[in-house]
Order: sequence, then C-alpha cells, then structure tokens
Amino acid sequence: MENTKQKHPKALYTLFATEMWERFSYYGMRALFTLYLTAELINGGFGLSDDDALKLYAVFTGLVYLTPILGGWVADKFLGKRKTVYIGGLVMAFGQFLLAASSFLSGSLEPSTRLALFNFGLGVLIIGNGFFKPNISTIVGDFYDDNDPRKDSAFNIFYMGINLGAIMGPFIAGALGEKVHWGLGFLAAGIGMILSVIWLNWRENTLEDKGLPPNSPKDKLVLDKKDWMEIIMYSIALIVATFVVMRIWHILSDKATSIITIAGFSAMVIGLGYVIIRGIESDNTWKPKFFGLVGVVLAFLIIKYGGIWDSLSEQMKKYALIAIAVITLILVIMLLRAKNADWSRMGVILVLAFFNVAFWAGFEQAGGTFNIFAKKFTDRTFFGWEMPASWFQNINPIAILILAPIFSVVWLKLDKMKLNPRTSIKFALGLFFGALAFFIMTQAQHLVDAGNTKVSPMWLFIVYVILTLGELMLSPIGLSMITKLANPKLVSVVMGLWMASFAAGNFMAGMLKSILKTYDFPLYPFIMWVMLGSGLIIVLLSPLLNKAMKGIH
Repeated sequence: MENTKQKHPKALYTLFATEMWERFSYYGMRALFTLYLTAELINGGFGLSDDDALKLYAVFTGLVYLTPILGGWVADKFLGKRKTVYIGGLVMAFGQFLLAASSFLSGSLEPSTRLALFNFGLGVLIIGNGFFKPNISTIVGDFYDDNDPRKDSAFNIFYMGINLGAIMGPFIAGALGEKVHWGLGFLAAGIGMILSVIWLNWRENTLEDKGLPPNSPKDKLVLDKKDWMEIIMYSIALIVATFVVMRIWHILSDKATSIITIAGFSAMVIGLGYVIIRGIESDNTWKPKFFGLVGVVLAFLIIKYGGIWDSLSEQMKKYALIAIAVITLILVIMLLRAKNADWSRMGVILVLAFFNVAFWAGFEQAGGTFNIFAKKFTDRTFFGWEMPASWFQNINPIAILILAPIFSVVWLKLDKMKLNPRTSIKFALGLFFGALAFFIMTQAQHLVDAGNTKVSPMWLFIVYVILTLGELMLSPIGLSMITKLANPKLVSVVMGLWMASFAAGNFMAGMLKSILKTYDFPLYPFIMWVMLGSGLIIVLLSPLLNKAMKGIH
C-alpha cells in the first residue's frame, strides 16, 4: 500500500507529453525568431537590425508570459483549466501557421505585408499561450498535497517534458527553418502544437476529475460534445479578436497607443489586486485594502504623467526614489509578518517573483544575444560542416534531461535526511549559478572585442550548462511553490502572477542591450552583478521568508 502511494499518478505523464509537444512548438519558433528577422530579404527574411529584432523579441516574449494572468482568471472563474488548455493549444497552432505563411508567401507579398502577417501570428501566439501555460502547470499540482515530498519530484519530471520538447524544437524546426526554408520550420512548430492537443484528448481520462469546468457532475471525467463546441467557438473568437485589436492598434496614433497601454497596465494591476484581495479577505474587510491599492495606482499615474515628476530636480528625484524604496521595503516586511497565512505566503511569492525577474532577464539572452553571438562570433564548423546556430539552444534542454532526474532524486533524499534546502535558499543558489555563467560570458565577449573573429563553441556550451544548473534550482521549484503557497481558490491567478515575473524578465532580456548602450555599460557584466546581488539579498531575507511560509517547506 505504501509503495502504491509513493507512485506518481498516470496523469503526470499525460501532462508531461502534452507540455512536451507545446514546448516543441514554442522553442522551435523561438530558435528561428531573431535569425529569421535579421536574415536578408534575398534569403527570405526581413533584413532587420539586431537591435530592432531584439526589441520585437522583447515585446513578444514579455507578453507571452503576461497573458497567463488572463488565462488563469478565465479558468478559475468560467471555463475550468482543461477547456482553457485546449483553447490555448488550438489558438497557438493557428499562430504558428500564420508565421509559416509569412515565409511561404515571400514571393507574392510585399515585405511590409509579410511583417504584418508575422506580427498577427505573434499576437495569436501570445493570447493562446496565456490560456495554455498557467493551467496545465496547476493541473499537475492538483494531484499532490501541499507538503507531499513527491510534489517537487513531480514538477522536476514535468520539467523534463518541457525540456524534451525544447530539444526537439530547435533540432527539427530550427534546422528546417535555418537550412531548408523558414516556413517549414514554423510549419513544424504548428504541427507540434496540434499533436499536443491530440495527445491530451486521447489521454484525457487519466486526469480523473481534475481541471473540469465549474459545477461539473461528479462522475464526469472527460469533456463532452457541448464542451468541444465551446472550445472551438472561443478559439475562433480569440483569433478574430486578436486581428481586430491589432488592426485598430495599427491605425491609432503613438499618443493614443501610449495612453491605452498605460491604462491597460493600470487596469490589470487593479483587477489582479481585486481578485486576490477578494479571494483572501472576508466581505467586511476587503474594501480598505482594495481602495488603498487603487489610491496607490492613481497617485503613481498623477505623479508620473501629470507633470509632477518632470518638474522635480534630479536631486529631488533621487530622494523620492529612495523614499519609495524604503516604503516598499517596509510594506513587504509587514506583508511577510502578517498573521493571516494567505497574506504572508503571498508576500513570499511577491518577493521571489521580483528576484525571478533578474534571473530570467539573463537566462532569456538565449533566444536573443546568445543566438546572435552563436551566428556571428562562434566557430560552428566541424569537419567542413557548419552547424545551425539554432542548435546551441539544444544544450540547455539536453542538460536538463540529464540533470533533472538527478535533482529530483537529490531533493527526495535530502528531504528524508531533513536536509532539503528551503525554497528561498534554492532560489539564491540559482541566482549564484547565473552570476557565474555571465562572468564566463563576459570573458568570451572580451575575446571577441580583442579581435578574435570567431571563438570556440565551448564558451557557449559551458555558459548554457551553468545556467541550466541555476534554472533547475529555481524554475521547477517556483512552479511547485505557487501550488503550495497560493490560496486554493486563487492558484491559477497566482500562477499567472508568477508568469508575469517571467514576462518582465523576458522583456528586460530583449531591451537591456539597447538601454545599457545609452549608458555605455556592457550587457554581460551588468547581468552578472545584478544576479549576484539578488542572490545575496535573498540569503539575508531567507529567515523572514521561511517564517512567512507558515509551516510549508
């Protein structure tokens, strides 16, 4: 009986393969993203500069991780996790086919029209990912109790599925796109997404009653014909809505789009705050906290965009920023020390989400500056054959497939010995590994700057492996942490909030190079110091963070 209890449920392996094919789709596309945009027109690309391609990469990868907030809320309140995952999968498949079309039609469409089609595909991928990503992760968590020692192990296994797909994506779609035809690469990514949906539908009965729509009958295990009609209708509606929004956005002035963006982010913060506060507080206590949040957002908007901030001297701005930092620190400490366990645990999530941004701003250089570094500055010729630059992105997922099972066993062994590090310490270690990786990458960049046209591929290989060690300390543990610490009524929404930290990190990954260029500060050393400092701060805060978890490891 004890042996049976320790086995993972069949659903874990259903979700493993579903996520594997989705990640095949995403990472296959990502491997081609900057290479396709910067390729010359004569070679089927768009001829964009490195900086322009990285900025588009920043916006896309940032929004890809921001829309899960919407997807988590829709799943929790209306559709259930399972239907939302299916909708996201179908919408993303269509988005990949749009990217493929932007390449296949290169001979018959103007470059500007092709770029518009490519951007439409990106928009569809963004909204589809928002529906898919947070909900499949939380279905995994539904099969385990908060303090079940198998939970971290389960997410490491699930993470192996992610990375098996991340290997196959660049290897197959990347090679097809880079060496045969860009469109074939994106087409392969779309087919991978379709396979993800088909597999989940075929194995859906293994999910038992997890992730079904609200108020489903107790004996219901799979979605019925009515559910599938709704899935198809919602998928079509999302694609059409994305097209309409992007067309309207295109014809608006820059000032109008700026106002809409600011209003949208403000509404998102207020809306997210409302959902979380209402989920934690009683009917009698939620209003003061919610209206306090609204007041803070409105005050920020008035100061920033009402001309008050611009009227301040540089010295006053420095004092104001210091005051804001001190007040924020005090509020965070108050939140961590709250008697209400839901609030103190939410404080832990917010603190670690903040530092999660630092790690992913570095890690996601993989699809941006690392990809360009591999293409331009790395010797990729072996016995007369030139390896595709996109294949360097296979190093990370291959390393994860090798190391994730080891980490999974290690966490269980350490738990039995009562030596398993707390979540905060694992996060700090992940950031320290990241700092080491960017120290090494700084040395590689120095060699290029010193006149070495091409450097050994071992530089990127070592950097990717060390970043992988950091990722395994941080990413699967973060997914597990959300399902442990979040209020059960809010787990999908909080997972969306966690994904928003990835959004910020991904956005910064694409924008950092152009921002730092203004201050003449090199990219890789900057990321190294930020990661090192972030890890040290987490170590210092770890006693407070551990106490705020209220008994959850």
